[in-house]
Amino acid sequence: MRAVIQRVSQASCTVDNKITGAIQTGFVVLLGIEDADTEEDLQWLAQKISGLRVFGDENGLMNKALADVDGDILLISQFTLFAQTKKGNRPSFIRAAKPEKAIPMYEKMIAALEEATGKKVATGIFGADMKISLLNDGPVTIIMDTKDKDLH
Repeated sequence: MRAVIQRVSQASCTVDNKITGAIQTGFVVLLGIEDADTEEDLQWLAQKISGLRVFGDENGLMNKALADVDGDILLISQFTLFAQTKKGNRPSFIRAAKPEKAIPMYEKMIAALEEATGKKVATGIFGADMKISLLNDGPVTIIMDTKDKDLH
């Protein structure tokens, strides 16, 4: 599982000219799921995202987490995070999980993030043509991969 987390001052997702999710201060999380991902990966990533301390404190240091700033999450499914670009100019997405695996994992991630944050998670629509609008704050962009969870 791979996530690109962007600290934002506002963000929204639009599908067919309708807003499906919108937040103010918080994170836009682009989530890629692959076949090898497990429930353990999902729980680990949800905890890391919810505890990520990248919001400024009174001294301007990145010491505050989402809960400390009453922040929200906009979660967007993003299979292209597993693009393989080694050969040719057309990316291959063979590592990305098929919808029958990815949709349940995406839904479980929504639930895990809601449990970890105690707040409703805004979302896009899985597999839809989504338009994401965001104001990246900082900019702060963090990439997390569950394959790194066992590295010390």
